Amino acid sequence: MAQRSNGFLIFVGLGLLLGLGYGRWFVGLVTSPVTQPGTESVMAPSADRLLSDPFLQNPTAAGVSVVWFTEFAGDRHLVEYGDGLDQQQAAVTTQLSRIQEDPSVGDDEAPRPPVSRPIWRHEATLTGLQSGQRLPYRVVSIKDNRRIESDRFSLAPSPAAGAPLKILLTSDHQQKPMTPANLQKVVETVGQVDAVFFAGDLVNVPDRASEWFDQGGSFFRALQGRAEGELTYGDVSTVYPGGAIIQSAPLFPAVGNHEVMGRVSERPLNDQFNDPVPRAIAAQRYEAQVSDINPQGDPAVREAWLKEQSFNIDTYQELFTLPEGSDGDKYYATTFGDVRLVSLYITNIWRTPDLNPGARGRYRERDEDLTDPNQWGYGQHIFEAVGPGSPQYEWLRQEVASPQWQQARYRVVMFHHPPHSLGDNTVPAYSDPVQIIENLPDGSIKSVRYEYPQGQDYLTQHVLPLIEGAGAHLVFYGHNHIWNRFVSPAGVHYLETSNVGNSYGAAWKTNRRQIPLGFQENYPPLGDPNGLDPVMPSISPLQDEDGELQPFLASNEITAFSIFDTGQGTVSSYRFDTRQPDSPVVKFDEFTLP
Repeated sequence: MAQRSNGFLIFVGLGLLLGLGYGRWFVGLVTSPVTQPGTESVMAPSADRLLSDPFLQNPTAAGVSVVWFTEFAGDRHLVEYGDGLDQQQAAVTTQLSRIQEDPSVGDDEAPRPPVSRPIWRHEATLTGLQSGQRLPYRVVSIKDNRRIESDRFSLAPSPAAGAPLKILLTSDHQQKPMTPANLQKVVETVGQVDAVFFAGDLVNVPDRASEWFDQGGSFFRALQGRAEGELTYGDVSTVYPGGAIIQSAPLFPAVGNHEVMGRVSERPLNDQFNDPVPRAIAAQRYEAQVSDINPQGDPAVREAWLKEQSFNIDTYQELFTLPEGSDGDKYYATTFGDVRLVSLYITNIWRTPDLNPGARGRYRERDEDLTDPNQWGYGQHIFEAVGPGSPQYEWLRQEVASPQWQQARYRVVMFHHPPHSLGDNTVPAYSDPVQIIENLPDGSIKSVRYEYPQGQDYLTQHVLPLIEGAGAHLVFYGHNHIWNRFVSPAGVHYLETSNVGNSYGAAWKTNRRQIPLGFQENYPPLGDPNGLDPVMPSISPLQDEDGELQPFLASNEITAFSIFDTGQGTVSSYRFDTRQPDSPVVKFDEFTLP
């Protein structure tokens, strides 16, 4: 998704600085007398709560992982499961390493450095489960001889081939206004889904803890039915709790640009998030001062410095347990029922398309930064290589040649950046920025700008031919906050269903993209820049003000979600008008995979 707004800083108050917990803010989790041998039967005080409900990760043929969070280390953490909750599995506990908050400051005070927020993650891996059998479970954390437990939910291992499944396709939640309403309507419309495929941009700033746990529409609260998402139209306000989804359905995410933190510093978290530089630039700076940074030549010191001076996805990787993939599970593949899912790390930093002198954008550097390369943004640079010869591409090439891929009933590829879309963020090409420096006669820099060669687009030139040639059925992505879909000449379906919480519009008719004039590359202002025509919704398309049918949904009042029904082989998309809380959910599109 685009970083169109500054987001909103989360001010946490003096209590955080004094080391007090946030536990008293969380709802729906209960305490009970301790029943385990060797613990005292007492009730936990109100401040001792689980930070989140549990959620499911990495299901296998005979097992699944259960994950939850607390703001205390605790003495013991476990899952109780089975028909009588009479089976137990201990959890492994780790502390999140980078999660922080911005401290509160007054109007006349300078921003202060972010403050570390102690949060512990607990993961219990259950084994010996039977395919097709769903069991009740709850999680328990024990602290100071007090037992703190969750509500009861249900879990199951990965479904067998042939099992009919309903899978939620979603992306770009980011605490956007309509997200809790969207997720509430998912549950009301289809009931409990069997899995969530999430095409990136889970939050806005990944190292900000409150975006995951605390805000009214925070990531976990919205997906666990514990949000407080208020929408107001006129004098009518409606509060939506989201949907209790991931407590009983495994979550499969992909990395979006909002899962990537920039250079580590003592600046506010928004500033750090917006300040990544390419790893190659960080490597050049490292070599220029290596004798000071790492005089012993320790590879671990070098790697840590490069990460902190370029970008990282550490918090994302610490939060989630993903199927076995490659390179730290940045990208992975898994079989879930009849579906072979491939999740790729395809995203770049979002930069503004503005060309004004003060824009550090996708096409230019700010005038005020021209003499200081340390302030350059280096255009809309790509975070993880995906061209031929790169580790990710070679891994993908092997994956689509594997029996698991070739024998799957449905072959789905998920990533964040759109290959086909009417959205603004599909331009420029998904290629490495080419930096062009223009000098004045005296040798000083006149301008720094960036071109993106369309003939070197990694998606259209390499990734799409590979997966289409290997028989992909569905390519699913996000980033533009829009619903639209396409079908390639090879019959591959392309779906962007990211109009979940808000929208920035579609490049259609008179709504032109912001594109630079006089550049070498000819960036298209309208339509899909990669040449496909959008497919009109098959059931109930919306109309514009002139009464013409729209082949997309881009609205800040109407939210959309999509459900992949593997039993029917259909992908159905629904919309809900949040201006009319009592209005029905409308199925507006459906197509069938081959």
